[in-house]
Amino acid sequence: MEIINTIGRRKAAIARLYLNDGKGKITINHKDYKEYFPTEQLQYIVQQPLTLLELTGKFDIRVNLDGGGFKGQAEATRLAIARALVKLNPDDKEALRANGFITRDPRVVERKKPGQPKARKRFQFSKR
Repeated sequence: MEIINTIGRRKAAIARLYLNDGKGKITINHKDYKEYFPTEQLQYIVQQPLTLLELTGKFDIRVNLDGGGFKGQAEATRLAIARALVKLNPDDKEALRANGFITRDPRVVERKKPGQPKARKRFQFSKR
């Protein structure tokens, strides 16, 4: 099997993923994913697509993560893994879509507007 390359994004986080046959090792920025994501919840998010399709331990995954926070990075990695699994076997797409792993979450931070302190907040106004 050749190496499968995909990209996952979430907010400001970008995950570039390389998937090939192996023993289930997930490496993120040259660290084990359990070391990179110390909390159980983030490790669970990364594992979700593999657990759903019962493919844990069949592929080695290498990820380059950039930008964003921990949660955004974990969700970007989840999307990249799901896309790689669909490239590998298109029949899995329905199961992954039903659990929401294929859909790219479009929500991002709203930009700050000029003449305001934040995106929606206005400066204090008093009519006297």
